[in-house]
Amino acid sequence: MKNTARIVTIMLVLALATLACLSSAKIDPNAASGSVLFKDDFSKKSGGWDQVTADEGVTDYASDGYRILVNEINYYLWANPNEMKFADTRIEVDASKVAGPDANDIGIICRYVDTENFYFLTISSDGYFSVSKIVAGEENLVGMEELQFDDTNIHTGNTSNHLRADCVGSKLSLYANGTLLVEVEDTDLAEGNVGLIAGTWDTSGTDILFDNFQVIKP
Repeated sequence: MKNTARIVTIMLVLALATLACLSSAKIDPNAASGSVLFKDDFSKKSGGWDQVTADEGVTDYASDGYRILVNEINYYLWANPNEMKFADTRIEVDASKVAGPDANDIGIICRYVDTENFYFLTISSDGYFSVSKIVAGEENLVGMEELQFDDTNIHTGNTSNHLRADCVGSKLSLYANGTLLVEVEDTDLAEGNVGLIAGTWDTSGTDILFDNFQVIKP
């Protein structure tokens, strides 16, 4: 079992760089259920995702996808698209490990308020999954005491996974490849932007390529 009490260092430099380049985007509040509110296949840079290379890692467009490379241990890097605000969302993305350890974090962000307040729902390339939040700068698991394991529905190693995160009312649900892994409840955050996240544990070099990002009205 992974040690869930890792020391987490939040990468503020890249996150703040993202905030600096945001532009506003209008979301139709009356969109019908199932409507695509935002999508990005990363073939163009119009989505406004950050493009940063630093000693700690990379968040940038690459290979017709979006790459997050983490060069530090016990570290997260994340990115958000153009400034948007959603309450209830269904977020989907394809994610592949390009290189690095299987003990990693790969996931989706919802209700992103700022660098110290957001939810993130993740899997790992060695078959673990979790729902977490950072609120007032403090990270905690949501609705679970430790990471859970499922190497049947989570594709391990370098095989691509189709991830889905539903953030609807107080319910946060994580799916992998069409199967519900976990559903928990939390009321700390009601709305915010969406995003992508990747992280390391005790080995650096997590290198993830994301594609086919969609935000859907649940």
